[in-house]
Amino acid sequence: MQDAASRLKTLFEQVSGAPLPVRLRAWDGSTAGPPEAPALVVRNRRALRRLLWKPGELGLARAWVAGDLGVEGDLYAVLDLMAGHVWERDEDARSLTDALRDPEVRAAVRDLLKLAGPAVLVPPEPPREEVRARHRHTRRTDRRAVSHHYDVGNDFYELVLGPSMVYSCAYWPAADGTATLEAAQHDKLDLVCRKLGLTPGARLLDVGCGWGSMAVHAAREYGVRVVGVTLSQEQAAYARKRVAEEGLTDRVEIRVQDYRDVTDGPYDAISSIGMAEHVGADKYLAYAEDLYRLLAPGGRLLNHQISRRPQRDERTYSVDGFIDAYVFPDGELAPIGITVTQLERAGFEVRDVESLREHYALTLRAWVAHLEARWARAAALAGPGRARVWRLYMAASALGFERNRLGVNQVLAVRPPEGGASGLPLRARTWGA
Repeated sequence: MQDAASRLKTLFEQVSGAPLPVRLRAWDGSTAGPPEAPALVVRNRRALRRLLWKPGELGLARAWVAGDLGVEGDLYAVLDLMAGHVWERDEDARSLTDALRDPEVRAAVRDLLKLAGPAVLVPPEPPREEVRARHRHTRRTDRRAVSHHYDVGNDFYELVLGPSMVYSCAYWPAADGTATLEAAQHDKLDLVCRKLGLTPGARLLDVGCGWGSMAVHAAREYGVRVVGVTLSQEQAAYARKRVAEEGLTDRVEIRVQDYRDVTDGPYDAISSIGMAEHVGADKYLAYAEDLYRLLAPGGRLLNHQISRRPQRDERTYSVDGFIDAYVFPDGELAPIGITVTQLERAGFEVRDVESLREHYALTLRAWVAHLEARWARAAALAGPGRARVWRLYMAASALGFERNRLGVNQVLAVRPPEGGASGLPLRARTWGA
């Protein structure tokens, strides 16, 4: 009888039709696979039961979050080697159903059932960090989704994000590591302010204001009056404290409010940085129309949003199972072309689109480094399962941006006034720098 690691290696290769790219270490101490490769550690039989009951990404995610799976060596290297088999499967790749038509694969699965033990008949409970996403995008479900992601504890976010408390990609001068995360986040906020053409006394609405970084920067550096809205009570409390400490309470108001309920327009400018991913495909046109309504004629919108690559058949798109269950419940990504189309359907004139894809990869790697350097503290603050969620999500996302599976774009749009003048200079890309 083969040891556990060898049997798992055989199953993987028969189902995938490819050599095992990583080393496996099983609970019985056995190893298999390339000896020089980083190791995927299967700590117990429950990991197999999770995969049998939920084959694919969600089963792997449950095993990782619960601590049934681990990694020895470089996490990025393991994710990179496994990406083609789990996260980046080609649309034409052989499905599990097709694989099971192979008698050798069926024999390997029967062996896996034996290896998983008699408890395989009972599905393991999902980790408590898992939630059910419904994609209804009502005010109540959106509040619940935002609370799941953002109300983890401000101390945990400070540990991951650093003092800037900016939870979106920074704007790096180079990829050589000479700039600090703080400096790069400052430069991103300043880039947004310049694109919006902020001037003293103007009114800015910051949709999804987070911990108040954009609101504080715009009020302090550009003299604008800011209303920031968030659905997170913890974010709002933190942002209000920052505003008070900066002496900006006369210029910045932080509200716990849905952007759909904002009625005190018009605003001269709107920033939406990393919020539109929560809107939902069916609601996106309404989102764009709401922002259009809140802008004064000639006002500018800066929409900073993660995108995905388009599918050959968009009807086949499905939300990433791990992200949906553990990170951003009810979040949805769209190709940049669809985002631009919906903004223009709402009445905006899109004036500029800038890709920051490589910038986000650098930012995520910086956040992962923060988390790994303070792992014990992170696990104590958020719980070991939630800390594992964040480590996997950020590392896998960094690779997604590097490999062009994900993108992030700043779209600058204008609500055209009568007569059609945009108000932008002919050579706008300098942004006043």
